[in-house]
Amino acid sequence: MVEVNLWSGLKAYTGGADKVEVEARNVGELLRGLVRAYPDLEPTIEAGVSVAVDGRIIASSLTEPVSSENEIYLIQRLKGG
Repeated sequence: MVEVNLWSGLKAYTGGADKVEVEARNVGELLRGLVRAYPDLEPTIEAGVSVAVDGRIIASSLTEPVSSENEIYLIQRLKGG
């Protein structure tokens, strides 16, 4: 299981939790696990989020490994021009 820290706006979709745990070995499994455990997160995740692992933002690699030893944050993807 990996612990995922969420931004405060997502607490409404996780029963008020700002940290959740999912079974995952990589970023792709982590995102799929979040949707399985918290289906209301799907629109947000599908719209685009970033994942930070130990302070490093994983921009596009769904195969980036994660483990229970990592500090993981789900981050709102900023859009602009």
